[in-house]
Amino acid sequence: MPGLSIRAAAPADLPAVHAVIERAYRGDSARAGWTHEADLLSGARTDRETLAAIVADPAQRLLTIRDADTPVGCVNVADRGGGIAYLGLLCIDPQRQAAGLGARMIAAAEAAARAVFGCTRMEMTAIAFRTELIAYYGRRGYAPTGEVRPFPIAVDPPLVMTVLAKPLV
Repeated sequence: MPGLSIRAAAPADLPAVHAVIERAYRGDSARAGWTHEADLLSGARTDRETLAAIVADPAQRLLTIRDADTPVGCVNVADRGGGIAYLGLLCIDPQRQAAGLGARMIAAAEAAARAVFGCTRMEMTAIAFRTELIAYYGRRGYAPTGEVRPFPIAVDPPLVMTVLAKPLV
C-alpha cells in the first residue's frame, strides 16, 4: 500500500505506538475493530515502560507499520533461544483493520525472526476460546501445538492461552 512502511520502533515513537496498542485492545475504540479484548478485560494493555524495555532489549524488536510518519500498528518479536521466536503485541488501529496490515506485520515479524535472530520457528499465544482469532493465525500457517499456558494476569474466571506455532524455514 502506498505510503506505508515498516520499521523498528525507536524510543521517540513509543507514545504514539502505546496509544495505538490501547485503542486496538481496550476500551470503546477497540470495538470498532474485529480483534480486541475490550469485552474481556479492562485497564491498560501495556505501559510505556514495558515498551521501552522491549525497544532496549537486543533480543527483541518492536516493529511498527506507519502511514507516512504515523504508527497505525505494531508487533513484537522476541528471541526465546533454541531457534524459537515469539510473536506478540500484534495490533492494528481499529479503523485500519481488515486491510491486510496484520498479515504484513506477521510477515515482517517472521522475517525479523529469521534474519535478526536466526530462528526457525515462531510461537504465539491466543486466548483459547477466541476461535476466530485462532483461525486468522491458522490461515497464516500457525497451528495449535496442543500446549496451553496460563493467561499472564489473574482474571476471574481464569483464561488460558493456546500456543500456536509455525516453522520459519
